[in-house]
Amino acid sequence: MDTTDTFHVADPAVLSTSNFAITAGKLFNSAVSCFYSSDGDLLIVPQQGGLLITTEFGKMQVDPNEICVIQQGIRFSVSVSGETRGYMMEVFDGHFTLPNLGPIGANGLANPRDFLTPTACYEDKDCDYTVTSKFQGHLFSAKQGHSPFDVVAWHGNYAPYKYNLDNFCTMNTVSFDHVDPSVFTVLTCQSLKPGTAIADFVIFPPRWSVAQNTFRPPYYHRNCMSEFMGLILGKYEAKEEGFSPGGATLHSMMTPHGPDAECFENASNADLKPQRVADGTMAFMFESSLSMAVTEWGNKTKVDEKYYECWQPLKKHFMIAENDTNSDGASKAKKKKAK
Repeated sequence: MDTTDTFHVADPAVLSTSNFAITAGKLFNSAVSCFYSSDGDLLIVPQQGGLLITTEFGKMQVDPNEICVIQQGIRFSVSVSGETRGYMMEVFDGHFTLPNLGPIGANGLANPRDFLTPTACYEDKDCDYTVTSKFQGHLFSAKQGHSPFDVVAWHGNYAPYKYNLDNFCTMNTVSFDHVDPSVFTVLTCQSLKPGTAIADFVIFPPRWSVAQNTFRPPYYHRNCMSEFMGLILGKYEAKEEGFSPGGATLHSMMTPHGPDAECFENASNADLKPQRVADGTMAFMFESSLSMAVTEWGNKTKVDEKYYECWQPLKKHFMIAENDTNSDGASKAKKKKAK
């Protein structure tokens, strides 16, 4: 791996943790080397440039707006052409699964039929081959005299897979209120605590917005989850300026955040007719119930020191009428005589 810009890290020796990274450069791009993680499952999100991933199970071409998952222990190598950039998340406990659809029923969100696994692709190559393993956060390598991609056939369900985000069947409100973004979950890795995720992979795809009497963008909130946002292409509707494809934001748990001032003003005064949202855009979120730490390198070189300024122009749009409160701030009860 020539270049890896790691933003968020955790200790793989402690299960129920995860690791986020922004990657750039060549990922194990060699004809005579491969990599595998002994720590956990990798979710790879290309943002610029396609990835030709060779695994023990076969090959996958993964392009921007597609994702792939390579499970713990599976050997793989990646070939790229031109400038390449993307995001990666690793979970150290459990595996990525589809979310429970509950009352949605049998179909919706990411449907199982749209996930693709590779076909066996045998490689008979005798050479000096380097196998690199990540074990408890450290890299180890060993030599062998042949390619590890020599599997003639395979069967079972522990295999890498890819998914095209355009196939996501979006669910949303058709009446009122802003729905929790968990309804946009593609994949999840659940913790031992019911309803709480080690990590969710959530997307914000093109869709219709029809909510009535509602502030339609994400409302201002604090969250019990850590939110790492990334942008594959386009402009994110809640922050169209200053958040570019390939960039990222991190809102730690219980840190207030929401749309920037321009988005607030536009949405507050918009005609609430049915409208398309996020056409030409694909934003996503790595969300976790765990606290995330930014690496020292990331803090020194990649932090936008003026990020908070996008909320500074926000103005309050309410006022308390004179003589409408008691001295302790409690509202007075107003009684009207029945006619």
